Amino acid sequence: MPSRDVAADRDQLVERAGATPVFAIEAFGARVAMVALGDGPPPLLLADHLEGERPVFVYRVPDLDRAMAELESRGVDPGPRFGIPHGPCCSFAMAGGHRIALYERTRPQADERFAGRHDF
Repeated sequence: MPSRDVAADRDQLVERAGATPVFAIEAFGARVAMVALGDGPPPLLLADHLEGERPVFVYRVPDLDRAMAELESRGVDPGPRFGIPHGPCCSFAMAGGHRIALYERTRPQADERFAGRHDF
């Protein structure tokens, strides 16, 4: 979810909505924080490097190449591929402006590596 002030948004979610902070990382010129709003998924990821106001819905797929090929066969115009800590990712926007990203979890240790880290 795009955020202009990740620390303030995280703190407000924790203090007012009862969210549990999972991590807050500052690296490569970006701030990213994750909070859990309940006992199960999905967690909420706040990021100051995302443009626009709409959230990006992120889904894990078993095979990114296969998933993207299927979407392309249905007329989806994929955006550029990039990496996230969990593995390769591709994001795209639908005609109505909804933003979606798919990723393949090739680095499962990322959750453990980030959990409890609080840079800010």
